[in-house]
Amino acid sequence: MIVRVHYTGRLDDGTVFDSSRDRDPLEFTVGSGQVIAGFDEAVAGLAVGESRTVRIPAAKAYGHRRPEMVAMVDRNRFPAGMEFAVGNKLQLPGDAGLLIVTVTDISGETVTLDANHELAGKDLTFDVELVEIVSN
Repeated sequence: MIVRVHYTGRLDDGTVFDSSRDRDPLEFTVGSGQVIAGFDEAVAGLAVGESRTVRIPAAKAYGHRRPEMVAMVDRNRFPAGMEFAVGNKLQLPGDAGLLIVTVTDISGETVTLDANHELAGKDLTFDVELVEIVSN
């Protein structure tokens, strides 16, 4: 089933990390893996125009943080003169295509890179409204 939903995602402290309210609704195929598992489950059973609030544990969202996805890399492994700043995102070649990493620390001649999703390890709360069922 292809659906369109509006949503607002919040962290436990109430911080909104994403919302579709100021743009077109999110369209996806339920059960296809296009969205996190808990989001798929939140939409199941909703009728058009119906809303619900769901709390999605990290395991059904972006997973738990994995320490093996954090690496300290010598600066000399990057192009000469490359500038780094904590919080910057970089795209690096990986086994499955481009890998997005975040610079989390810069110390002397090393740069710490974190390939965990920025929401990994966090429980998420979503307000979800089913706007339309595009097709069954």
